[in-house]
Amino acid sequence: MNKIVIDGIEYAPVKAAGNRAVVVVNSGWIFAGDTEQVDTVVGKSIRITRALHVFKWTEIGFAGVIASPKDKRVDLRPCDPVEVPLASVIFIVPVSETWGL
Repeated sequence: MNKIVIDGIEYAPVKAAGNRAVVVVNSGWIFAGDTEQVDTVVGKSIRITRALHVFKWTEIGFAGVIASPKDKRVDLRPCDPVEVPLASVIFIVPVSETWGL
């Protein structure tokens, strides 16, 4: 890992420790969980395990959901594993391994 020193303080790049992410899908669906790309009968998909449905939130915006998933204004609902066609994914936000749990 490359590190730099500025004014005597050592800095290093931050890397995600695993594969947990918030996955925003077309049609308004948002899921979170441990992700992996898989080949399925319908083509490439993202499999989401230890899955949560990001059902709704109020007042804090999407950035607030990412920063504070346990906030009382965020409604996360556990769900069965989900497979989302890769073509349906709008974007993915990497998060910590314990996000939302």
